[in-house]
Amino acid sequence: MYLSLSDRPQTVKNSAAGRTRIARTVVTLGMVSLLTDISSESVSAILPLYLTAVIGLSTVAYGFVDGLYQGVSALVRIAGGMVADRSGRPQRVALFGYGLSMVARVFLLFAGGVASISAVISADRIGKGVRTAPRDSMITAASDPAHLGRSFGVHRALDTVGAAIGPLLAFAILWAIPDGYHTVLTVSLGFAVLGVVVLALYVPKDAGGVKRTLEPIRWQAALSPSMLRLLGVAGVLGLLTVGDGFVYLALLDSAGFDATWFPILYVGTNVAYLALAVPLGRLSDRVGRARVLVLGHLLLAGSYLAACTASGTAGVLAALGLLGAFYAATDGVLAAVAAGTVPATLRTSGIACAQTVVALARMGASVGFGALWFTIGPQQALVLVAAALAVAVAAGAPLLWRR
Repeated sequence: MYLSLSDRPQTVKNSAAGRTRIARTVVTLGMVSLLTDISSESVSAILPLYLTAVIGLSTVAYGFVDGLYQGVSALVRIAGGMVADRSGRPQRVALFGYGLSMVARVFLLFAGGVASISAVISADRIGKGVRTAPRDSMITAASDPAHLGRSFGVHRALDTVGAAIGPLLAFAILWAIPDGYHTVLTVSLGFAVLGVVVLALYVPKDAGGVKRTLEPIRWQAALSPSMLRLLGVAGVLGLLTVGDGFVYLALLDSAGFDATWFPILYVGTNVAYLALAVPLGRLSDRVGRARVLVLGHLLLAGSYLAACTASGTAGVLAALGLLGAFYAATDGVLAAVAAGTVPATLRTSGIACAQTVVALARMGASVGFGALWFTIGPQQALVLVAAALAVAVAAGAPLLWRR
């Protein structure tokens, strides 16, 4: 893998290695995501256990909070994409989103109840919703279209390094300082500030910009038949994608390990994601991004089955590995598929539409699964969702694989 000194899409290959260079903007945005994910994932790693075991929320109440975490960002994704497309300045829109999440980290230091925590989480997720599509649009604009999956894989790999460091950092702090949750939040704020600084100083203000007039956005150009099929299939699959916290709580229930190790579960998933993000991104470039996107959900079904049957270390590792592989096969690939279905002037809005549908679907999945868990138990609920997911993949694959 080679880094380019230019932010233009790279098509020149190194003659010895035969690999396309990765644009500097892609790598810099990856570093921004790395720092931001250290911040967000250090907090995320303690929330499920903290809310259910320390505060004492039921799984239904936790499902509501997790639904906010999964879905609030969807409320502003399309708006963020439209503003980025209309202004031609996705870097500035992304900077606003990262800055809002940073400010939310300040207020999280003082949040002491479920209501205040929910409000701060909502603000943080709104920031995520604003920044995600503009960031992915900048990655698309800086990349060689033939190797877009690889570029997203590189970005997601760097992103996942941060997502692995965050839980490790939280684990180390709580290991050294029992009940040191406030320390985790303070360190989280510091990394959020660093991410905003790197984006502001090292990503060009015109990165990913496409000049356009002030004419109204023509949604019929964005909502093509291909995009509508993508939104439909991705939405159904998203309705069967429950929050990671539920998977980890199910592993805690089935494997019976000490709760002190709970944050390490996030590390296991992210290590698998890190190892597979680039290979699966390259695979999507070769065999078809839609194929990898859809079939990747079978890995998720396998993770659910492993989580509800795990009785030892091997079962836990299998569940975490499959979950990480699922994210490697779908996260960046979804943006790459969406970017290829719309004109360049609507690229950010197209990516935002796909991400919004998935985020809203996952919000509903978290709320519904919390009630299902409460009604029939974790093992039975996971088996039911895994079976439904397999059926959805079989039904959706022919629709999404059409030209």
